[in-house]
Amino acid sequence: MALGAIRHHVVVEASADVVWDVVGNPARITEWFPGIVGCEVVGSTRTITTATGLTMPENILINDPVLRRFQYQITLATFAFHRGTVDVLALDDRHCIVVYSTEADPRAMAMMIGAGAAKALDNVKAMCEGATR
Repeated sequence: MALGAIRHHVVVEASADVVWDVVGNPARITEWFPGIVGCEVVGSTRTITTATGLTMPENILINDPVLRRFQYQITLATFAFHRGTVDVLALDDRHCIVVYSTEADPRAMAMMIGAGAAKALDNVKAMCEGATR
């Protein structure tokens, strides 16, 4: 397995609950992840559509509002393995850290998703900080 892994994080000046309302709702990914223009959630399956028209089915592995952890697996045949994890960790009542991790085989896919994840976290920060001002 040629596993690649990335991890990005951002500190957000908003409560963990405010941020979780965004990243913990699987259908809201189109609001904050660049290049994702469509999303359908049925049970524990989320299917996203990219701006290029590619559809990618995903299994939602964990959506835990207590831990504020969302974990999913892309099931597209392009991946021998994939797992993405978004964690929202409270720092205090008005600040949190959001961590986006991706593991993938082939390794290049982790790097590709990682580039989008960094921008996605910037978008989450802007959305959530704007919502609390």
